Amino acid sequence: MRSLLMTILLFPLLVSAQESYTVSGNIIEKGSGEDLIGATIVLQPGMQGTVSNHYGFYSISAPEGTYTISFSFLGYETIEKRIVLERDIHLDAELEEKSIRLNEVTVSAVRSDRNISNPGMSIERLDMKDVDLIPVLMGEKDILKTLQLLPGISTPSEGSTGFNVRGGSSDQNLILLDEASVYSASHLAGFFSVFNSDIIKDITVYKGGIPSTYGGRASSVVDISMNNGNLKNFEGKGGIGLLSTRLSLEGPVIRDKMSYIISARRSYADIILKALPGDIIEDGTRLFFYDLNAKLNFRAGEKNRFFLSGYAGRDVFGFEQFGMDWGNYTTTFRWNHLFSDKIFSNTSLIYSDFSYGFNLDRDLKYDSGIKDYGLKNNTTYFINPANTLRAGFELHYRDFNPGALKSEGNSEINIILDKKQAIETGIYINNKQEISESLNANYGIRLSAFRQTGDADTTRSYIIPEPRVSVNYRINSKSSVKLSYNRLSQYLHLLSNSTTGQVTDIWIPSSSRIKPIIADQFATGYFRNFLDDNIETSVEIYYKNLNNITDFEDGTNIILNENVEDHILSGRGRSYGGEFYIKKKQGRFRGWISYTISRTENLIEGINDFRWYPARYDKIHDISLVCSFDLSRRTSLSSVFVYATGNAVTFPEGKYRVNGMTIPYFTERNAYRMPPYHRLDLSIRIRGKERKKFNTSWDISAYNVYNRHNAYSIYFRESENNPAVTEAVKLSLFGIVPSVTFNISFK
Repeated sequence: MRSLLMTILLFPLLVSAQESYTVSGNIIEKGSGEDLIGATIVLQPGMQGTVSNHYGFYSISAPEGTYTISFSFLGYETIEKRIVLERDIHLDAELEEKSIRLNEVTVSAVRSDRNISNPGMSIERLDMKDVDLIPVLMGEKDILKTLQLLPGISTPSEGSTGFNVRGGSSDQNLILLDEASVYSASHLAGFFSVFNSDIIKDITVYKGGIPSTYGGRASSVVDISMNNGNLKNFEGKGGIGLLSTRLSLEGPVIRDKMSYIISARRSYADIILKALPGDIIEDGTRLFFYDLNAKLNFRAGEKNRFFLSGYAGRDVFGFEQFGMDWGNYTTTFRWNHLFSDKIFSNTSLIYSDFSYGFNLDRDLKYDSGIKDYGLKNNTTYFINPANTLRAGFELHYRDFNPGALKSEGNSEINIILDKKQAIETGIYINNKQEISESLNANYGIRLSAFRQTGDADTTRSYIIPEPRVSVNYRINSKSSVKLSYNRLSQYLHLLSNSTTGQVTDIWIPSSSRIKPIIADQFATGYFRNFLDDNIETSVEIYYKNLNNITDFEDGTNIILNENVEDHILSGRGRSYGGEFYIKKKQGRFRGWISYTISRTENLIEGINDFRWYPARYDKIHDISLVCSFDLSRRTSLSSVFVYATGNAVTFPEGKYRVNGMTIPYFTERNAYRMPPYHRLDLSIRIRGKERKKFNTSWDISAYNVYNRHNAYSIYFRESENNPAVTEAVKLSLFGIVPSVTFNISFK
């Protein structure tokens, strides 16, 4: 282990190099001052290049001489400048959004071939403009629903914002909002996500080849960044839909130095129902959710920047003497510091809190949840054009509340499960290296450690090395082959009896009884671009092996069960499959086709006679077709078609009667399948006449256009005509669902 770490540290420094100088700076959007993530910077002659990091910072070194430096970003005008490198230079660039004519085929004069040239694989980055156009349920634009349309990512049930990545359960996805973990990302029991698209700047999902900078989950990382706020001018936007209304405001506090952004969203089903004639709902009924995002961005000179961001969101439901609520609170404070033109550092203090509770008869209250206090540092050393070294650490202290039922009245009911605390740490180092013109790699290692504090009977320490490597061989200017391997460890476990992930699920730490999940994933892929990189295609094949996955004994109750760990069974899992992807990025017609064929199986002693059986979220076939077409500058059409194999499910094999009661009995776990799922969604966006101060648009959409009644669940009951006959009954949630949303932006 020591030898490997030393090799990673020293190898880039051993690369021979002559005396060179560095040009560095920030790439921002001209109109708002927002950082541009992933902008391309190229020095000519020599074609040395790099991309801006998560904060818009770049650094590139070259021998002394005269160069032309170009700055480009998809959808923006390219800037070229002549520079003389005879000393280190700080050079910022402001890129202006490119105006698009209707007959244009592309929106950028610069080729975009990062999918071919970059060593990273199994990585998808969402364009917020695509998210904005995709039709979704009730017209609520949703980044998590859009993720489900990508290859290798599936939804566990209709309407759910939960998702499974390459056979992983929903709790194996690390979801970050400005670096803070979001432990429950859904509203209304999973039908809508907590992320307001108006405030989101960037979404990147890692399905495999995950860099060593990330840790803590066994399947994927979804890294979401909020906008920083307009540093130059005040502006706002909002919308009114059938389900909710939203409003975002942003602008400078100190022009070009300090900015703010604040965004709010609230559903209003309760308000509408109360306003309708008749007693549809009783007085005192509460039925709504809300989100509040806020962020401050302060530039303290060229070397220091500070960010303070936060999120608060809850669901509230109640009537008469019963009420329940759940939600998240997160806070992130970040400090960017430039130690030199080649060394960039980000340090973050993080707080995350998820809680769930309900009250009954006003004197009986239940609550559970998890709190997370974190400290992170990531330092990037731009050694030379061929090597970029990243290193850092991560520390989390977590407080688990598995459940408490307390009486505040005359009742003597008090069930309080012991709280648990745990510490998780990780240190990592990673190098991105250009080995030759055709070969590059991204390799590193993460060393994670975990310990649950408190009860000596359950406390145990774990230390797990997690090597990561991705290699890219560029066959020619249009195609490449990639290989990746990564090991991931997960010390948190979500106790759940559902496939979708519900707010009543309970997070617990690893212990002497429950070992951490360890996932090893191998993947290879072929990537090919066509039509000047306007069309991307890829084929990826993967195999994932998981150790220490868990499931329950039949009939286990997870709520207020102090002995729940005694009913947890552990074993192995495996997932393997192929992903096919075609995407057209530019022009009037855009979209993608994704197809995944896969299997996900478990092998757990005590289940199915210790034989491999399908996981609940095993889907053999999963197809998504997404497209949008600009009829004119003011009118756009969009559509989504999805088809998927039904989930694996356990149905009763028979029944028997005891004391006049009918009791079903079960044999094999997940031996049956739900019916196949498919639907078609359509939408049209009509933009109002362009004005200087404000603009408007209408989104009109229909979810499930051909009114397919997909099975959400199937239950069994005695036939009304013949009690000796048991019949299956299909429960469907949605037929066709039309929606209308009015949007406005102003300055």
